[in-house]
Formats: sequence, C-alpha cells, structure tokens
Amino acid sequence: MAVVSQAVSPAQRAHTRRITLGVAAAGFAVFALLYATQPVLPQLAAEFGLGPGGASVAVGAATGALALGVVPVAMVSEVVGRRPVMVASVVSAAVLGLLLPFAPTFGMLVLLRVAQGLAIAGLPAVAMAYVAEQVEASAGRAGVGAAIGAMVAGNSAGGMSGRLVAGVAGGWFGWRGAVGLVGVFGAVCAVVVLRSLPRDAVPRPAADLRDHLRGTGRGLLAALGDRVLLAQYAVGALAMSAFVALYNAVGFRLIVPPLALPPGLASLVFLAYAIGGASSAFAGRLADRRGRPAVLLTALGVAAVGAALTVPDSLAAVAFGFALFTGGFFAVHSVASGWVGDRAPAGARGQASGVYLAAYYLGSSVGGGLGSVAYQAWTWTGLIVLSCGWFGLAALAVLAARRAARRHLPGPAPAHR
Repeated sequence: MAVVSQAVSPAQRAHTRRITLGVAAAGFAVFALLYATQPVLPQLAAEFGLGPGGASVAVGAATGALALGVVPVAMVSEVVGRRPVMVASVVSAAVLGLLLPFAPTFGMLVLLRVAQGLAIAGLPAVAMAYVAEQVEASAGRAGVGAAIGAMVAGNSAGGMSGRLVAGVAGGWFGWRGAVGLVGVFGAVCAVVVLRSLPRDAVPRPAADLRDHLRGTGRGLLAALGDRVLLAQYAVGALAMSAFVALYNAVGFRLIVPPLALPPGLASLVFLAYAIGGASSAFAGRLADRRGRPAVLLTALGVAAVGAALTVPDSLAAVAFGFALFTGGFFAVHSVASGWVGDRAPAGARGQASGVYLAAYYLGSSVGGGLGSVAYQAWTWTGLIVLSCGWFGLAALAVLAARRAARRHLPGPAPAHR
C-alpha cells in the first residue's frame, strides 16, 4: 500500500514554531524559578542564622509542593484545558518569584516557595500532552519529537541558567537581588508564553465529570499496581534524592577552607548541568540496544563513582566528579522515565508519568533536605556515603524490575516490557 505524504503548509509551520517557542519559554521560566534559591543557600543560612539543613528547606518546600500538586493539576487540565493550566502556572510562578526578595522572614520565604511549587506543578503535569495534541492537530506526528525536544531543552537550560544567574549575582547583590533577577527573567518568559501559546487544539469533552474522574482513578490504580512501574518510581526518587542533596550542599563546601572559593565562582559548579542533555540522549539510544536494566545499572554506577571522586579537597577532583555524577544522574532519569512511558498501559500513561514525577520531586524535597542535614552532621564524606547508599537502593529496585519483567508477573502492562 502506498504511503501518501502530507506537505506541511507555511501556516502549519508557523503554528508549530509558536508552540515550540511557547513551551520552551515556559520550561525555561519555571525550572529557573524552581531552583533559584539553591545556589544562594549559604547566604540564606548566614542571614537567618540557619545551618545547611535548615536553609535547604527553601529548596525542598517548592519541590515538595510540586510533588504533591502534579497529579491533581493534571486531572484539572482534563476539565479546564491544557493552555489555561500552563499559562496560570508560568504567570503565577513568575509573580511569586518577584515577591520572594521581599520576604521579611525565613518562614515567609518558605510559604512563598510552597505557593511557587504548587504553581510550577502545572507545567510538568500537562506540557507533554499539550505539545502532542497541538502539533498532531496542525502538522501531524512528524513534528511532535522536535517540539518536545525544544521543551526539554528549555527545561534543562532554565534549570542551569537559573542556578548560574542566582549564584553569580548572589556574590554581587546578595540573595535577594539574585533571586529577584531570576524572577525578572521568569516574568519576561511569562510574557513570551502568553503571546506564543495557541489555544487548546483538542476541546475538553462535555462528558459527566464523575465518569471522567472514575476513568482517571482506574488509570491511577493501574499505574500503582505494576511492580516494574513501582520500581521506576523508586529509582527516580532515590536518584533525585542524591542529586539534589549534593547540589544543595556543594555551595557550603566550596566557600569554606580549604577550597574557599568566592560565591560567584563556586556557582560555576552548575555548569555540569550542560552534560545532562548529551548523557540523556546517549543513554536513551543505548537502552534501545542494550536494554534498560543494564543501562540503568551502569548509569547508577557512574553517578556513584562521580560522587565518590568529589571527596578529596581538590577543585579538579570536585569538578571531574560532579561532571560524572551529573551525567550519570541524567542518564538514570532519562531511562527510568522512558521505561515508565513504555511500560504503562494506554489508559494509564498520563497517571503513570504523573506518579513518576511526584516521586521524583518528592525525592528532591525529602532527600535533598536529609542530605543537607547529613552534610551538617557528618561533613561531605558522610553525605557521599548516604548518597551512594541511595544509589545502591536504586540499583536493587532496577534488579527487582528486571526480575518482575522476566517472570511475566500479572499487571496492567504487557509481559514483554
């Protein structure tokens, strides 16, 4: 049977460019805002009389709120539409980012960060579904991959840029000026999002809300009833715990003797994020050839070795170790999240992705906080031991997932996955 190719018109290409620009700007904004306080934790600790564990709440409050909000917000988007949720997410997160520098107390700062995390939850909850629906409606499936790639690139660039801007600016303007500058960038991106994002291409069904909620509930039960999926949620949570724990504490380590770097220079450690995009893509291709369990175990090992290499008081060792650690982590996240998308049945893919994201950001909040407490109590070496322990538990979860898949355990997903 002949395959008829459908040409994409200039209007369709322009529509796709608007979508790509809008979702990239949205991802840049919210992930810059989400972690803007991470590189200025030492300044927060100094101003409010806190230790590393207490200061890290400024990061964990936002990521914990995001974890709790992502699944409910995804359900809301099925009723009110994707675009309204995304726009509300970016705009409200940017407004809260502009308010953060005026927080008179650490308690008020934490409350604003909780609100910001709940606001940010709207983007990861619905962005991929929005992109797929929009691009398929205008240009067919051929453009979906490029648009999602732009969104992921915006997420990564925002996460790295927000940390770098806040870290470098913190040395000049203090934490208030640094966080405020990231808020301004978020506001600029919010304007781009408002002007670029087209209306929803897929109208929301007028079906009975109760039927919709029942269907969503069944999908959620399916997402929680498969052992392979449960193992990937654990992998995401444990790996993210170690990742955020090290990045929360490294600023404290780098600015004190014997390394004693200026805060702006210490923030350059976040350049290691640039490795994440390359390692994620490479790990995804390798997993297709070698299998996900083998690649996950290897990536976890690379991340653990990288963490261990940061123990000596040497800038070269810390830089090289963080490069390995970051590359390994992003490879783990890429393969584990891809396994979730492939394993989940069609009626539960959105719910499975939502649960994975909830576990992932819960790991960021809880594990990141525990790691900061461990650093405060047992120094950097103690934190590395704890983080490598988390990687070991994640490896056990991968082995459990491989056994579950091989034994063809009953579950909602086909046995061959």
